[in-house]
Amino acid sequence: MIAALILLALVAGSLVYCALTVIAAVRYKRVRPPELHSAPPISILKPLSGAEDGLEENLASFFEQQYPRFEILFAVREASDPAVAVVEKVRARFPGVPSRILTTGEPPYPNVKVFKLDRMLEAAQYDLLVMADSDVRFAPGALQRLAAEFEDPAVGLSTCPYRAVPGKGLWSLLEAIGLNTQFLGGVLVARMLEGMKFAVGPTITARRAAILEIGGWEALHEYLAEDFVLGKRVAESGRQVILSSCVIEHHIGGQPFVPNFKHRLRWRRSTRRSRPWGYVGELFTNPLPPALALCLLKPEWWPVGAVTAALRALSGWATAGYVLRDPLTARFWALTPLQDFADFAVWVCGFFGKTILWRGRKYHLLPDGRFRLIEP
Repeated sequence: MIAALILLALVAGSLVYCALTVIAAVRYKRVRPPELHSAPPISILKPLSGAEDGLEENLASFFEQQYPRFEILFAVREASDPAVAVVEKVRARFPGVPSRILTTGEPPYPNVKVFKLDRMLEAAQYDLLVMADSDVRFAPGALQRLAAEFEDPAVGLSTCPYRAVPGKGLWSLLEAIGLNTQFLGGVLVARMLEGMKFAVGPTITARRAAILEIGGWEALHEYLAEDFVLGKRVAESGRQVILSSCVIEHHIGGQPFVPNFKHRLRWRRSTRRSRPWGYVGELFTNPLPPALALCLLKPEWWPVGAVTAALRALSGWATAGYVLRDPLTARFWALTPLQDFADFAVWVCGFFGKTILWRGRKYHLLPDGRFRLIEP
């Protein structure tokens, strides 16, 4: 009976969280995006590594932006990186868009992305910076919407919600469903309860001054979750951090089971060290596993499972359907429970282990979110 009561308490907490997700989604959508008046020039910073699927289309979406004045900077570790050929191909299609490719060389610290961003920050002409990963695709008018949010001088940084687009394969599809129905919910609830005191990749817009005030990218070079720490420190500096009204596409690529699991485990282990108590609290963000365990233990309590499934569906729709306008989840809605149980398993695994694999290299994670290279 004690086990049943514990599970019931967990389910009850999860149902409260589901309700908060719906409320948070409604409050986010009620914020009217500001209008653009001054259109400040923008430097787009894009760290690259390899020519993943869809890279040409992703890059082209930035060149296609109809914005008065912007430049695009790319950074690769070596000139032989396959991404360079893709960039050159896209540049040839848009000769009127100012762009440059920087070769950074081997970084002196573990976070290669931070090193590339630091080099691009030094080379950027403009003070409003849009930092976007290689797997991001912009919709037309995205730069206008991002720039408009910085008409308010109090805003120092914005972070974009993203709609995950999977590659080929079941595991990529499940990950995308999880990101669209579950991950954003946590961001929205945190925004509603305590305000944005963090940032999430893969696209962040910031004032140059806001980054320099916290010590520049150099101050973040030891952290794996540099986006989270950047937002946290900008908020602590007194500048406002916002969740942008600009929804981007995040093309996560198609990986078979083992690489996908390692990728998700790396993310989980990083999250556990970036916000340890928040990671424990994620137990309440996935209501189906404890509800199923409760129904197996007490079959006569099946109505609790039915209510849980209904509220989980509602909270998933609030993020994937209402906020993200995601057609993928609507088509594959039946896979959501499978994704929830898979995600629960990865979450449990995230409590164990102190190492990660990232781009073919092995790193040791420290308790405070920093990491060290173990072997080349």
